[in-house]
Amino acid sequence: MTVQNKQQEQQQEQELLKLRDQIDDIDQQIHLLINQRASCAQRVAEVKEKYQGTEDAVFYRPEREAQVLRKVMQRNQGPLEDKAVAKLFREVMSACLAHEKPLQIAYLGPAGAFAQLASHKHFGSSALTSAMNSLDQVFKRVESGVVNYGIVPIENSTQGVATQTLDLFKRYPLNICGEVELDIQLHLFSDKNIALPEITKVYALADTMTQCSSWLDKHCPSVTRIAVSSAQQAQQLVTADETGALIAGDGAIDAQWSVVAQNVGSDNEHKARFLIIGRQQIPPSGFDKTSILIATQDKPGALYELLTPFRESNISLTRIDTHSGESALGSDCSVFYIDFEGHKSEPQIQQVLLRLDSYSVEIKMLGSYPRAVL
Repeated sequence: MTVQNKQQEQQQEQELLKLRDQIDDIDQQIHLLINQRASCAQRVAEVKEKYQGTEDAVFYRPEREAQVLRKVMQRNQGPLEDKAVAKLFREVMSACLAHEKPLQIAYLGPAGAFAQLASHKHFGSSALTSAMNSLDQVFKRVESGVVNYGIVPIENSTQGVATQTLDLFKRYPLNICGEVELDIQLHLFSDKNIALPEITKVYALADTMTQCSSWLDKHCPSVTRIAVSSAQQAQQLVTADETGALIAGDGAIDAQWSVVAQNVGSDNEHKARFLIIGRQQIPPSGFDKTSILIATQDKPGALYELLTPFRESNISLTRIDTHSGESALGSDCSVFYIDFEGHKSEPQIQQVLLRLDSYSVEIKMLGSYPRAVL
């Protein structure tokens, strides 16, 4: 090494040392502020408990959390992206809430399914999640108060609207408290240094395997496809299999696993939307959505009548689907699932709902809730 190179190396190390000292100082300030925030959140919980009355205090407020995350993104000046910063704050809020009382969340299993990823995205990693064997169990757990909230599917890019979820909303007196949108790319993972032609077995959840069938047919048609009950089981089987690999979405597999092939889904990207179900009504957050199930007489022009109040009030629909389930009046009705912008407490929305009620034979308010932030 020349004298000049040695001097440059020393200068570089001195500059890096200064920057590292600055980072240490900043980390210390961040740590102090996080603890101050946690202490303040603790005092909020104490005030709520003091004035809770006969009902249990509500520690988690979906509308408040949505407002906080939106403010985080609005004031962000970079260099980190808005959503990246919001995710950090989500975890801070999740940890502060768990310090008082961790949220209990039920979702449709198995473990590692997209519903669990949706739970982590919405509530943060400090929430306690439990996998249920059926959607009916999720609704029952929430209704009985065994858990605080449930995560249920409502639509995805391959199967459309989840009709079973809509049927269960008619049976249980629960409300939509929020929504989660997932863009999940499916990849082929291995814990070994293995190439695609060497793979002889592929493990995945049954639905995931179906979504990747076209890619598997094209790129590795001779591999044995094995359906598993959970992501954890798939990892265990691959670890014990010298030529095995598994398919999973982003965030479902340990970070140290390597990606053998990317974007193996038939549509390259799996889009899914989930609903948060709970027992309370959610106040307005400022950017909200309302969902309803509505039944009308099965006659020409029924759908036009339903859409007219929205058009005349300039309210945007975000989703409308025909639902195959029957109304209380029988099979001679058309049933529609409708999502639209706005909160049911707004005068304009109330007027629309009154007009819809006059057109319909049955209307089920599913809930008004904050629109997805992340």
